[in-house]
Amino acid sequence: MRKVSRKLLFSLPLAVMLGCTVNSPEDEFALESTVSGSANAQGSGERCATMKVHEEKIKENPGLLKKMEEIEAHTQRFMQSHESKVNGSSGDISTNAVSDVNATIEIPVVVNVIYNTTQQNISDDQIQSQIEVLNRDYRATNADINNVPTTFSGLKSDMNFHFTLKNVVRKQSSKTSWGTRDAMKSSNKGGISPTSPTTTLNIWVCNIGGGILGYAQFPGGSASTDGVVIGPEFFGNKAYMASPATAYLSAPYDKGRTATHEVGHWMNLRHIWGDATCGSDLVNDTPTHNTANYGCPAPDHKSTCAGTPVEMTMNYMDYTDDACMYMFSAGQKTRSRAIFATGGSRTGYYAAVQ
Repeated sequence: MRKVSRKLLFSLPLAVMLGCTVNSPEDEFALESTVSGSANAQGSGERCATMKVHEEKIKENPGLLKKMEEIEAHTQRFMQSHESKVNGSSGDISTNAVSDVNATIEIPVVVNVIYNTTQQNISDDQIQSQIEVLNRDYRATNADINNVPTTFSGLKSDMNFHFTLKNVVRKQSSKTSWGTRDAMKSSNKGGISPTSPTTTLNIWVCNIGGGILGYAQFPGGSASTDGVVIGPEFFGNKAYMASPATAYLSAPYDKGRTATHEVGHWMNLRHIWGDATCGSDLVNDTPTHNTANYGCPAPDHKSTCAGTPVEMTMNYMDYTDDACMYMFSAGQKTRSRAIFATGGSRTGYYAAVQ
């Protein structure tokens, strides 16, 4: 496997490795868009509040940092073991069905829809279209993967995950927006409590507010809040709907890639720029990015970071428009598998597909 860059992981302080920054609790991420749907394709803001939520959870529960440290140590051992096996050496990680990165892992999904307006009560058709997007993106069968430039063609990866919709739970609410404090995940707070959170990926579809498209919980957090949250107008893709005219979707985030991005976080993938100028996403084969990219950069978009001539702007873990992100890397695949393997924090979430 060709390496675009070799990132020094264990030399980093833990707080940097885990993406901890000095944002104040009052900081609010904002996109140059409104929750009603108009979005600026060239907007420069946060399409994802995952890191903000993660930092706040660590402030509230310092013990979470130690748990994250343990998860990261396991992940790095798994990645190094996998690399040793690829290079012909024996690895030191206990094996199970998921240690084989080419085994497909089945992820059961429950979608919890909380709506204030009829429009926000998105159809089963729109929900199923999002499951289709996830299955295409995580199996590298999306048509636009053919747009990956030659520079990165050897790194594009079939992540080998398959998502199955198990149930849709719906609830009407007088609440017009939910914020990022996980209230939508609790029936006691007017939301919907998760279904079997140790064996099921729960996705909450509701209006988050503040211009936020979505956010996820990294592995290691409480099961009672585990899962992904996405705004209804960013969930699904008309191309896979039987009745596209009924869709409630907002361009340029109307291709279902918000869910692809947020599920990536749920699988322990970081933003490709490492949430810092020329930061690390803890994956060896992704180029170091100067910062987040927006809109649709040219395929040869240059980097200002040392040793990185071109950025992988089409990676799902960047901030580009839905139509301009269409690949995961081989290194991201290996990183994501670690949490499902023996000793990982999500071993109860899968059933290996034979």
